[in-house]
Amino acid sequence: MLPVSKLLLLILIPLFIVILFLPVLPPVSKKIRSARLRIANRGSMLLKIFLSSMIVVLAFNIPAMTGAFASEGIPAIGDAGWRWTGHILLVVLIEAAVFWSGILRIYLTANQLGMKYRLIGILCGWIPIVNIICLGILLRITDKEIKVENDKIILNESRASQKICETKYPILMVHGVFFRDFRFFNYWGRIPGELETNGAKVFYGNQQSAASVESSGKELAERIRKVCEETGSEKVNIIAHSKGGLDCRMAIAKYGAGPYVASLTTINTPHRGCEFADYLLSKIGQPHQQRVAKMYEAALRRMGDPDPDFIAAVTDLTHSACEKLNAEMPDPEGIFCQSFGSKLNRPGSGRFPLNFSTLLVGHFDGPNDGLVGEKSFSWGSEYQFLTTTGKRGISHGDVIDLNRENIDGFDVREFFVGIVSDLKNKGF
Repeated sequence: MLPVSKLLLLILIPLFIVILFLPVLPPVSKKIRSARLRIANRGSMLLKIFLSSMIVVLAFNIPAMTGAFASEGIPAIGDAGWRWTGHILLVVLIEAAVFWSGILRIYLTANQLGMKYRLIGILCGWIPIVNIICLGILLRITDKEIKVENDKIILNESRASQKICETKYPILMVHGVFFRDFRFFNYWGRIPGELETNGAKVFYGNQQSAASVESSGKELAERIRKVCEETGSEKVNIIAHSKGGLDCRMAIAKYGAGPYVASLTTINTPHRGCEFADYLLSKIGQPHQQRVAKMYEAALRRMGDPDPDFIAAVTDLTHSACEKLNAEMPDPEGIFCQSFGSKLNRPGSGRFPLNFSTLLVGHFDGPNDGLVGEKSFSWGSEYQFLTTTGKRGISHGDVIDLNRENIDGFDVREFFVGIVSDLKNKGF
């Protein structure tokens, strides 16, 4: 009969490793400022303990099962299979408890895993060896998020008294085409929260998602005046993305918003249009355009647009239309104007669908962010082109934190903090 002491030895060695490391968890977690990050950190530690103890389990038990320790009184599994059953079951239960306790924590709290890596983890979890590699990837992403987000919290705590984003005039953030300022899904991702944490007062354009530049400009002019009335401020600082930049220029040039605007910052705005849009409209027949427009407009009405105009919105983004619009919208006097642009570094990088559109746009517009070419970004007295040294680059969506993704070499939240802090330093 298998000695109880030796059976327990095989069971308790991996268990001892788990117990040995558990006391380390609370002190490590206390260094982390956020409750969410503390939970993620605990999950990461548990999964590392799971991996470490599994190595010990396999190192001891596989040789034992094959009879390597028969001389020590531990028979091979073939000689005493039923005696191993309880031992194996207990080890599996212990390891499973540690694993599920860890994986559930990171799945519920690690935002950077997204649906993609969560799904990969579920699918690969049943494939030997591959599941270990996959778990390593999940841990790497989780640990990186914990560090980045905790460093962000510490940074904001260290400068809280400075209120570096507390500008003289409130910030009005204006979205691009085919999006709305939803209550439960912020177009600007984590950016507004970061600005407000550092002292900014943030408002939104609230214009329709699909309309001509002129129609949107009229809406925004009214919105600008309304924000000034609500806040008692003489002016606003506008930060506009994509078509929103053209809409704001129209509000200033044609609808009397100029006296109420201190600065206009455009982010990846197609000031000279998109040549690929000219090509697409010339190749797609009117009947098909109308069918697509009807479908989009029906969806946009359900989203809250009272009078969407898909064709007008797309047409005003063409190179030919922007040539005419630029003639109607000269650079405003007495308003600080600046622009930013970015690019994806290679086809296929970035998130869907911009990773696929990069090649098409590049054929007509050269280096681009997945929608707008580099040569169309620059406008105003100051211009900065953003890129990274890695393979990824910065897409049309990345530059406004649409996907809430931490990108190597580009801290989108700190980028916007820098923009607003600079506006404050300029007296706006």
